[in-house]
Amino acid sequence: MSEHSSTFMAKAEIKASDREHRNKINFNISKYDAVVPVGKQQFTDVHLAREKAKNIKWKAIETLDKQLETFEANITKRGAKVIWAENAEQALEEILKICQAKNCRTIVKSKSMVTEEIHLNKFLEKHNIESVETDLGEYIQQLDEEPPYHIVTPAMHKSKEDVAKLFADKLGTSPTLTANQLTLVAREKLREKYRQAEIGITGANFIISDIGGIALTENEGNGRLSCAWPKTHIVITGIEKVIPSMTDLALFWPLLATYGTGQKLTVYSSIITGPRQVNESDGPEDMYVILLDNGRTNIIANEKLRESLYCIRCGACLNACPVYKNIGGHAYEATYSGPIGSVITPQLREMGEWKHLSYASSLCGNCTEVCAVKINLHELLLENRHESVDEGNAAFAEKMAWKAWKQAMLHRSFMNMGSGSMKSWMINTFMKDWKNRRSPLQFPKKTFHQLWKERNKGT
Repeated sequence: MSEHSSTFMAKAEIKASDREHRNKINFNISKYDAVVPVGKQQFTDVHLAREKAKNIKWKAIETLDKQLETFEANITKRGAKVIWAENAEQALEEILKICQAKNCRTIVKSKSMVTEEIHLNKFLEKHNIESVETDLGEYIQQLDEEPPYHIVTPAMHKSKEDVAKLFADKLGTSPTLTANQLTLVAREKLREKYRQAEIGITGANFIISDIGGIALTENEGNGRLSCAWPKTHIVITGIEKVIPSMTDLALFWPLLATYGTGQKLTVYSSIITGPRQVNESDGPEDMYVILLDNGRTNIIANEKLRESLYCIRCGACLNACPVYKNIGGHAYEATYSGPIGSVITPQLREMGEWKHLSYASSLCGNCTEVCAVKINLHELLLENRHESVDEGNAAFAEKMAWKAWKQAMLHRSFMNMGSGSMKSWMINTFMKDWKNRRSPLQFPKKTFHQLWKERNKGT
């Protein structure tokens, strides 16, 4: 068992037994479940919309090299600079170069899971550069020195009272503030950071190939402020975020809003095609777009797992997953949690260390059922399991257990050996993990095979 697997099991067991944690998650997800059906009503045929979106992403990923080259050509015409980063180290190095060139001491950051993936905040802190999260959920998590809990709602596991206590401890406010008052406190603190920041960093919901643009969709306006107020704007995005045409947003923005938060459309939807132009009064003086690979081309090379890159990060599969709802986002110890994280993390990192995530699933198929772009997530989880076995990552005890099971399945006489009480004793004595979370297993006195023979007189 890998170190990550052991930690996962320990954290999962703690959270699964934490009733308060489960109540908070169930409460927040129940709110989500109530509004998503309303958002779906905007589609004449939501299944057809999802199928069309999947086909568009299929085209984008199958022609990814051409799409990205077209994007680069178009956005550089308007003065932006495109940087290709093969891994996290290269991306961090390029960001540091830009910061040093701009004498940057403060960065405001918005809407970027990729910066969590490359651990940007810790890297900048080592170089005495302050990086401030401006999304309210991310800001709460940063104050609490925790990573995001959820792809869309980073502080889903915290109640209003938790946030009030956190603000009281960290910012010196009253512990009895209402939700509106807490939001105003955060707004006041963050506005000062916007004024101080030399650089703004954002992610990208979509990379638009045909116009050379970055699409951002959000509900707080912090993304728009982060990319427009500071003199320099840096976009950090995975190469898989590309879509072929701006017209595709008419489908993807409503889908992302509905499956992400239950809205018909998010409050702020922006398309950024470069730095401030000669005839424009607002916007940054410089714009950089860092296109990050960091293992994504390995997934593209895998024909069976390739469709996992269609993901638009709506978070629907997390909200639907019975495992996620019981153990929460932090147990995964990965940037991307839930079903989609369990699929891509072993591929982006190292299968032997992270294969356990693909086994943390009931394979109920609910993640596939709710996916906005119809990714066959439960089948991809099975494919990861298959690959981990092919690569020889199974433990010796696991291999022996499956060999014994195979022989029992192939030979009826083996299954008929021993009485029910003997089988019960063996399971309850030697399979200790079974009893850790379950009551003792009791086999019936007679097997189905015996009962069948008795009732049918041996025929």
